[in-house]
Amino acid sequence: MGTSEFWSPIQLSLQVAAWSTLLVVVLGTLLGKLLARRRFRGRMLVETLFLLPMVMPPTVAGFGLLMLLGQEGVGRFFLPGEGMLFTKGAAVIASAVVSFPLMFQAAKVGFASIDPELELVARSLGANSWQTLRYVQLPLAKRSLLAGVLLSFARGLGEFGATLMIAGNIPGRTQTIPLAIYNAVESGQTNRAWGLVICLFLLSFVMMAVIQQLQRQDATNHAR
Repeated sequence: MGTSEFWSPIQLSLQVAAWSTLLVVVLGTLLGKLLARRRFRGRMLVETLFLLPMVMPPTVAGFGLLMLLGQEGVGRFFLPGEGMLFTKGAAVIASAVVSFPLMFQAAKVGFASIDPELELVARSLGANSWQTLRYVQLPLAKRSLLAGVLLSFARGLGEFGATLMIAGNIPGRTQTIPLAIYNAVESGQTNRAWGLVICLFLLSFVMMAVIQQLQRQDATNHAR
């Protein structure tokens, strides 16, 4: 096994997880803030739909994306041939879909925990909506948001089922760490599988340790 063969899925996984996390941070933060306090008819249904990928088998999400982006869905109107399927972009979309609920929930909890009176004080002092968001809401929700970012990134790193469905398992193009581990086990390359497993374990462990530290700091602040 060459060095490039070992590091290629690691580099690709980091790229895919980074891009998918960027997508879900933007969408999850906006939608989490929107639904943190706003009440409207059908709110529970909307939240349920947003959280569904968290409990739904990734292969089901992958099948839905395949039908949506493929030639049997809307993909036939604006994506010629296979279009985005079996590309790095498809892997990013798959990771974003399955990790979105984590960011959305973290953002919603973070913004909902802010004392509304603090926002009213900021408004009374002349702050507009953007200034209130930047100087009051985001700083107070930052630990929840950061936890959501790390969880989303970790989930993106570990994504397997949905990625396999719409991006395939193409070495050097769409083969992420979980897919490379699967290939290594199937082909009897135990040492390669162990190396990739340890790498993924260490990355996940570090991120979870940071999340635990953030939660401990939150608990300490609330206790005060």
